[in-house]
This record gives sequence, C-alpha cells and structure tokens, in this order.
Amino acid sequence: MPSKGMRLDQICAQLFNDYSRSRLQAWIAQGQLTLNGEQASQRDLVKHQDALVLNANLVLDPGVRAEDIALDIVYEDDALIVVNKPAGLVVHPGAGNTSGTLVNALLHYAPELDALPRAGLVHRIDKDTTGLLVVARTLESHSYLVEALQAREINREYEAVVRGQLVAGGTIDKPIERDPRDRTKMAIRQGGRESVTHYRVLERFKSHTRLRLKLETGRTHQIRIHMASEKHPLVGDPVYGGRLAIPAGTSASLEQMLRGFNRQALHARRLGLIHPVSGERMDWQVAPPEDMQRLVASLREDMSAE
Repeated sequence: MPSKGMRLDQICAQLFNDYSRSRLQAWIAQGQLTLNGEQASQRDLVKHQDALVLNANLVLDPGVRAEDIALDIVYEDDALIVVNKPAGLVVHPGAGNTSGTLVNALLHYAPELDALPRAGLVHRIDKDTTGLLVVARTLESHSYLVEALQAREINREYEAVVRGQLVAGGTIDKPIERDPRDRTKMAIRQGGRESVTHYRVLERFKSHTRLRLKLETGRTHQIRIHMASEKHPLVGDPVYGGRLAIPAGTSASLEQMLRGFNRQALHARRLGLIHPVSGERMDWQVAPPEDMQRLVASLREDMSAE
C-alpha cells in the first residue's frame, strides 16, 4: 500500500472482490463499512494498520425467486446439502441475471435457505465448471463451514485436462487479483491475494495431460489462470485458453472433439469436510460428466493410434 494510503473504495474493491463496486459503494454510503470504527466516505484514505469492518446485510436480493430447476443432490441432511452442479448453470444471480441459477433452484428445493447469506452457499464454481458444492442449511452450519473454508479445512479436489505434456506434479504459488484492464477476468499480479494450487499427473497423452488438482486457497478462476500461467491452459477454456491449437498428427476424431469442446475441461470431483453438527469426517466423490469422459476416451484412442 502506498505510504500516503489508498482511497477506501479502491481498497474495498481489492479486499472484497466477490462484490460489485456498486454494492460496495452502497454499503459505504449506508455506513455498513467502517474505517477505524467510524463511518467513512469513499474518498477517505486507508493507511497501513487501519481497521476496516464490513457489517453488511448479505440476504438475497428480493428479486431473486425460487424456480423449479432440477438438482443433482449427492447428499443432504438438516445441516447441509451437497450438489453436483452441471455445466452451464450459473451459481449465483448477478447484475441483470436474477433467474435460472443454482440459487434459484436451491430456493425452490429448500425454501428455508432464503434466510441465509447467499442462500447458504459456502463456495462457488464457475458456470461451465462441473462438480461438487456444499450448501449450508442453517446459519450455524453456514458460519462453521465458512470458517472451515477460510481455515483451509475443507478438501476440494478437481480433475482437468490441459494442453501440453506435464512430466510430474507440482505446486503453483502465484498471487491473483482482478485484472485492472478487464474486471471480468483475474490476473497473476504481485500484491494480489495468496493463491496456491497443487497438482499431480493422472494420465499423459501425446499433447495433453489429465490432472488431479487440489486447492489450498479458493480464488476466482484459480485453477484456470494458474495452469494458463504455466503454459498449460485447460482444454476449451474460452477466457484463458488462447487460440485453439491442434497439434500435428492429431487424429480426425480427436480434432473434431477438441474443436467442439467449448467449455473449460474442469470438474470438482471430490469434497471433504468435518460435519458441522456431528463432527464426523465426510467425503463425497462424483465422476466427471459425459463430455469430459468422451474427451479423455478420444485422447486415449489418439494415443494408441499408430
């Protein structure tokens, strides 16, 4: 932080980057975000060791309604719900997008979630990423699971297919923050939030690699931008994948598969946590969806072809 400080609205955009600038500005104007215990204005300067406290009402926008959208429920009890999210389903409503999301579906399935922050969502995955999400069903469970996530006590493992051959696993430790040139994207930037991804090789192909990845932190687009930063972007990633490159010698069937795979090949395969009520260790796994299974099968066929 510069010695003279930064404006409150600029600092808030970095610290609370899950929320839009307009929402943060509204909270500041309403006195829900304080600086050193006092109501502040957007132009106030924040200096080293100043204390910022956000005491905002995170209930859902009243425009977000319950909708009868099919859900793949992997597990549920009185404290939580575990959902297997399909590709194409947005998790949380956004500006101009108040319907057709996972939240809308959850409100229909479990109306009591209307009283919880973000309808009980503890974490999110991207629209076109598939796999497991945990949803708290009570305020007590929500608080417990959010704290467990922040303490890195929730185990989240992913499966991905990336471009290029990786010889061995490793760890990527690169800070991430919003791209200042495009607020819809993330970027590797010094001074960004700590971001750590561990990966290991599951299967190598001619020009691609199937990986198992474990998140130590959970930043927006973390796996996608970390792998892209290593020159191994996810197959099909429309944001960080760059131009489609078909390796020389690729079979016609694999080329067709790669050209038609229009989402990032990323699946949240495993979720593990300590149950907020029973204290029992629980673990769920779901296989990748059919499109990723077809992609891997096509890569295997291409590998064996002479």
